[in-house]
Amino acid sequence: MSFREQLDRILTQVEGAVACSVMGIDGMAIETRQSTSIDGADISSLIVEYGAVLSSLKKTMRSLESGEISEISINTERILTIARILNSEYFLILAMRPEGNYGKGRFALRMAAPELKKQLE
Repeated sequence: MSFREQLDRILTQVEGAVACSVMGIDGMAIETRQSTSIDGADISSLIVEYGAVLSSLKKTMRSLESGEISEISINTERILTIARILNSEYFLILAMRPEGNYGKGRFALRMAAPELKKQLE
């Protein structure tokens, strides 16, 4: 299954999902799918900036010797975001509306991650 198909599947499975992307830590998108938008929110820029946040967090966690990050979320009043690390260079991110199904979003990313990791090797 292609990246596009997998991202589309996540968007259709998760209530409130707005966008899903496979991103490089450097902020470059491998594939992004967006089903809708959130008024006043630049989802594309948000997803790109998440790469910088993850890169910084990974360095911090390494210096604290706390282990590798597997998943993080940043939730604001207008957008819920969940990122699952795929490997040292890539992550999978899902942006959702606040009323979206957060638990199902986490589950969908966790289930999609192994196949996406294989495709990135």
